[in-house]
Amino acid sequence: MSEQAEIQFGREICGDLAAAESREWLVTNGIGGYASGTIGGSQTRRYHGLLVAALQPPLGRTQLVSAIDEIVHYTGADFSLATHRWGSGAVDPKGFLLLEDFHLEGSTPVWTYALADALLEKRVWMRQCENSTFIQYRLLRGNGALELEMKALVNYRDFHSLTHAGDWRMNIAPVEQGIKVQAFDGATPFYLKSSSATCEPRHEWYLGCYFAEETERGLEDREDRLFAALFRTKLQVGSSVTLVATTESTTPFDGETARAERANYDAKLFRQWQARNEALAEEAPSWLWQLILAADQFIVKRSLPEEPDGRSIIAGYHWFGDWGRDSMIALPGLTLTTGRADVARQILLAFSRYVDSGMLPNNFPDASGKPEYNTVDAALWFFEAIRQYVVATQDTATLQKLFPVLAGIIEAHIAGTRYNIHVDPADDLLYAGGPGVQLTWMDAKIGDWVVTPRTGKPVEINALWINALETMAEFARLLAKRADAYERHAAKAKNSFQKFWNAGRSCCFDVIDSPDVGTDASLRPNQIFAVSLPVSPLTQEQRGTVVDVCARHLLTSYGLRSLAPNEPGYIGHYVGSPRDRDAAYHQGTAWGWLLGPFALAHYRVYQDRKAALRFLEPLGRQIYASGLGTLSEIFNGDAPFTPRGCIAQAWTVAEVLRAWQEIADEKKSASA
Repeated sequence: MSEQAEIQFGREICGDLAAAESREWLVTNGIGGYASGTIGGSQTRRYHGLLVAALQPPLGRTQLVSAIDEIVHYTGADFSLATHRWGSGAVDPKGFLLLEDFHLEGSTPVWTYALADALLEKRVWMRQCENSTFIQYRLLRGNGALELEMKALVNYRDFHSLTHAGDWRMNIAPVEQGIKVQAFDGATPFYLKSSSATCEPRHEWYLGCYFAEETERGLEDREDRLFAALFRTKLQVGSSVTLVATTESTTPFDGETARAERANYDAKLFRQWQARNEALAEEAPSWLWQLILAADQFIVKRSLPEEPDGRSIIAGYHWFGDWGRDSMIALPGLTLTTGRADVARQILLAFSRYVDSGMLPNNFPDASGKPEYNTVDAALWFFEAIRQYVVATQDTATLQKLFPVLAGIIEAHIAGTRYNIHVDPADDLLYAGGPGVQLTWMDAKIGDWVVTPRTGKPVEINALWINALETMAEFARLLAKRADAYERHAAKAKNSFQKFWNAGRSCCFDVIDSPDVGTDASLRPNQIFAVSLPVSPLTQEQRGTVVDVCARHLLTSYGLRSLAPNEPGYIGHYVGSPRDRDAAYHQGTAWGWLLGPFALAHYRVYQDRKAALRFLEPLGRQIYASGLGTLSEIFNGDAPFTPRGCIAQAWTVAEVLRAWQEIADEKKSASA
């Protein structure tokens, strides 16, 4: 492999608050919890915080520790390292001006502050499978010792909400080497501790913290935070102090041991990929290493009664939970590409237990309740995820367990299930939808307005349906079961798929047999799956023109637009109020995850590996912007394609990894 990507910024970025705030860091704990902020130290979103704990893993995410404000006393001077924006418009203090350097060390963010002739290093990481965040400070250089004060600002709120103090009084009690905080009776207690700092409990509200990104998103943008404790210590050159924020009363808080655990965990992730891809390692681009680490951030534990070691996939940070569609699309890239087939198996088995009436849940609720099943494609992507798993592992024992579930899904679709999802016996194509529902991945809904309803026979749904039938026929043959029924349905559906061909535009209709418009000729990216999936129902010539049309009208540096710019209703910027953003979500906004299928489709048509891989390069380099070390969810459809939405999106990371490896693997095998 070429050298690891060096995500590093000096004063040219760190000292420019706007530039520093546009770059966000993220660390996770494998159970849905995380810590996140900007490299400048300011917090621009309600979702930023040092301990956002998953109290009901992988959900129940609750902000417990907002920030640590540091003040350094050195050679008679005082240095405030924190950066805060206030509702008054003030920025105070301005610790970003002291930043000499920021970089990622694996998945760990590291800041270096220049304080006269002293250099103070700060790093943040989380312990795997535990709601524990470690904040460590080390004096790298100096003309003597310095004194460090650390003010712990705490909270207790759902991560979607904001806090207004009022007369709220939390219970803050001293414990050995720190404090225990219980926000109210029945609240989960949490702790702030340090083995080498004194601790003084406090209870002072900081009022009017300001979140600029919430203003941009048309949402409430101010909250209050509680100053709960003051930690003090003295650092000699070469020494360190670690502060632990945790929900575990007995968690070990030896900073050096915890830091080594984190580094070893990151190294293991890379070794797993390298063991499976030794032949590719030297040719992999530098950003690929960082994406291997990013892939792990989405994989979380979801315990089930029948599957205590069950796993799931968080769709995106900061605000998404585990969604069925996203999980199945992202699973191959996050797990199989990275050499973690055991995790893939756990996820597939976990989701198989939630199949109901032939459908996979669209999402699991963030609080107690039943999963929702308002999706037509999650179950179809389930087939493709299992197909890739079986190809990678030859695990017929797991396939035997899953086969009856898959057979039931096919039967339910043929017979008909929720939301008028059924196979049309006239052509064996799949119909879905009705008034007021949004069932495909283009699922934005504003009140009763379904922005892109796509009721009828959507193009990618039927490409997926054909592939599911072909996959079932192959599975049946592999397990010595009858495959003839699946083969008949697949053959008829493939023949009928020509109904999607729009000869006037040399591409596919987006939806046919729509009760509203008959055929929807809007130029959208969904047709690319009729080329990128293993079985294409299009002729070779048609595949080529689909790729060409998508390249001319939908391709951007970071993904495919959800609607072509010359189409009625195109919106090139994803900005404004929630309504404005939802209206633009699938009406021109570019989606990073679609770049993977496009690159694969381009390669299958043109057999030009260099060209196909080159499509992925700009998005791979996006690890240096927005969400550092990871890839964003969406981008403006208009240049310069500013990143929007989630700073870290599972299927964007997954599809870039998967597409790169599939194309590169074929290159390697061809040259062998």
